Amino acid sequence: MTSIFDYQEKGLEEKVASLLQEGKVGIIPCDTIYGISARANKETAERILEIKRRPKNKNFITLYSKELLKKSDLDVPEKLYSVWPAPLTAILKDSKGITHAVRVPKDDFIQRLIPLSGPIWSSSVNFSGEPSLTNFDAIAESFMDLVDFIIRKPMPEKGVPSTLIDCTNAEWNVIREGAFDIKALGL
Repeated sequence: MTSIFDYQEKGLEEKVASLLQEGKVGIIPCDTIYGISARANKETAERILEIKRRPKNKNFITLYSKELLKKSDLDVPEKLYSVWPAPLTAILKDSKGITHAVRVPKDDFIQRLIPLSGPIWSSSVNFSGEPSLTNFDAIAESFMDLVDFIIRKPMPEKGVPSTLIDCTNAEWNVIREGAFDIKALGL
């Protein structure tokens, strides 16, 4: 049974953090679009892939707070810290050379949630190969009973995903233009 929470509910961060720590998967609104989200670990990744009917070779964006990102083993260019939090996803390398897509969202709820839950996987709300769902009613209709909880928040009907850049080489590459204006980075 899927629980529905209102975005304005008092104490929601603690409740959702507890669910995420238990390994639950939910749909959480962000500063761009809704995301199928869970605490970032192997078990929850497998469950998200199953829910989305997505191939195992596709990764997710990991949502961080700036503080947790600074404690990670990711190579984060200082320039990114100057613009985050923002609807900007960056592909970065960790200390072993493995790439990760990461973002520090500009959403008050998410920023309060991450220090309580730890880094969070996020993937657009859709079944693999289908358009992203941005309307709560459509999301609830398609994903009710597939996820453990959904947070209801008024969102723009036509949500715009984050801008995606690859920062793994000296010259950064814009992969997807989205909600973040890349001119702020001088690109």
